[in-house]
Amino acid sequence: QVQLVESGGGLVQTGGSLRLSCAASGFTVDDFAIGWFRQAPGKERDWVACIGSKRVPHSSYYRDSVKGRFTISRDNADNMVFLEMDNLKPGDSACFYCATEVYYTDCAGISTGILDVWGQGTLVTVSS
Repeated sequence: QVQLVESGGGLVQTGGSLRLSCAASGFTVDDFAIGWFRQAPGKERDWVACIGSKRVPHSSYYRDSVKGRFTISRDNADNMVFLEMDNLKPGDSACFYCATEVYYTDCAGISTGILDVWGQGTLVTVSS
């Protein structure tokens, strides 16, 4: 069974850092593109970042508001994807999810959010 489980959320002050983890089972993370999303109360779900599969190595993408602050990475040995978040701002507060679609090997379709495998989410709160 293909599953994703997020962890690493918490409460931090403005300017702080968090590292979110996405543990995969039932598939290897280098086979498919993996995306990170976030959703704040009362707002739509936003795409945050994406990393491509081994077919497109070193390919990663970010929404404009997190460029230079967030870094997506993959650890194939542990079958995990990470989102390193630095210089966090109150506007980053949201529930973060990792997600993928079987056979999506690049990030072209990830940002649509129309994906069939999602984690349960991990909450990030940034205080001012």
